Amino acid sequence: MPEGVTFAFRSEASRFMTTPSPQPFLSYRIVWWLLFGVGIGPFLWLARAVIQNSLGPDPAEALMHTTGAWAIRFLVVVLLARPLSQWGWPVLFRTRRLFGLFVAFYASLHLLVFAQVYVGWSGAILAEELTERPYVVVGFVAWLLLLPLSITSLHSLRRRMGRHWRSLHRSVYLIALLATLHVLWLSRSDVGDALLYALAFGTLLGWRFVVFWRKSLRAKQSS
Repeated sequence: MPEGVTFAFRSEASRFMTTPSPQPFLSYRIVWWLLFGVGIGPFLWLARAVIQNSLGPDPAEALMHTTGAWAIRFLVVVLLARPLSQWGWPVLFRTRRLFGLFVAFYASLHLLVFAQVYVGWSGAILAEELTERPYVVVGFVAWLLLLPLSITSLHSLRRRMGRHWRSLHRSVYLIALLATLHVLWLSRSDVGDALLYALAFGTLLGWRFVVFWRKSLRAKQSS
């Protein structure tokens, strides 16, 4: 996992827990650690399964599938944060960057397993995989796009970037599209998961379009 992602986890924890809490009966520190536990839980389960050798007849395939699946699931959570905040549940919105880092974390694990098991850190084999399997290219591009998003999640970098930060982080929808294509190409005949991800991302993107359209309409009416 890139060192920037690890540092971003520490920065996000510090920023979150030093923010004054508006809720007297529920400490945001407790909420943050609970949500961190949700995010790290799949990794701990995988580590335990690896140690106990209980990942089934094909451990590499299980590792690839599980890390990739959780990267996409947490990406759905990140995109759900804003609509949920407008529907009266702002906690997830305040911790969306935490889950964004978990997206990068599990995507990086997914890539590391692929590099170790299927490529063996060989440039020649990697070039062959990229040429013959388009889903590898799509997944790798999605991971590359995740890197600047995870690095710029640092609070100090966000302040320096100003409005450009929002422009950069809108690429999360392109990442969602690439992730869905990655799963779809891998699915072959069983496309159930890919369709569920496509439905989730399509609904969330549609919601964003509706919000943007309403803002544009109000701006025209006020002018």
